[in-house]
Amino acid sequence: VEKFKAALKPSTKMVFIETPSNPLMRLVDIAQISKIAHEFNSKILVTVDNTFMTPYFQRPLDLGADMTLMSCTKYMNGHSDVVMGALVVRKGLTKVAEQLKFIQFAAGAVPSPFDCFLCLRGMRTLAVRMRTHMRSGLTIANFLSNHPKVEKVLHPGLESHPQHELAKRQMLGYSGMICMYLKADAKQTADFVKGLKIFCLAESLGGYESLIEIPSVMTHASVPAEHRATLGITDSMIRISVGLEDCRDLAKDLFD
Repeated sequence: VEKFKAALKPSTKMVFIETPSNPLMRLVDIAQISKIAHEFNSKILVTVDNTFMTPYFQRPLDLGADMTLMSCTKYMNGHSDVVMGALVVRKGLTKVAEQLKFIQFAAGAVPSPFDCFLCLRGMRTLAVRMRTHMRSGLTIANFLSNHPKVEKVLHPGLESHPQHELAKRQMLGYSGMICMYLKADAKQTADFVKGLKIFCLAESLGGYESLIEIPSVMTHASVPAEHRATLGITDSMIRISVGLEDCRDLAKDLFD
């Protein structure tokens, strides 16, 4: 918190938060950060990337944020067949909303009617899908936590997560995202993910199908090696997006 306060400057226009973070599953106290930022300068726009949680499990605007955004490609659509994003502005920021709308139309970032139809179709099952993602994700995370070949599991719903209490305060549930560290080297980790039959080796997340990836060589490969080391993104780290398959099948796939 003190480092955040020290980072605020008179020129600060926006505070951008991703919680939980990708792929380390670190949390940010949205209410606390929003309060600090607005006390420093009421015009600062606190913006939260809510992709991992969706509005079903986390409500940034209710916690004091000014804007929330998400990749609708992921959980909101849920069927891995749309590329789309959404930006929601709290009531009272009419001018900001008008500016964003102008930029959207001027830049041409307007989704097609069919993409909108597909996303709306997905949103109609958001509640039932998110509950399934949460149940299966927690089940898999607990199983992995007790596996002898797993060094550590990061999931906000586990009591072992360093910010578990914050998760219980600001989140209404959990998605299917899991981060874990294997007791393995880079080759062994790669062999493990390649040997799975149900989990698909891919970079996306939040769809009906379960996906698995190695951030250090896939989603975060562009991050300099020294920076990855500082963050803890090692070659033995794996990110899992638990889908809608029967979690017994998923567990068998992982543990076989």
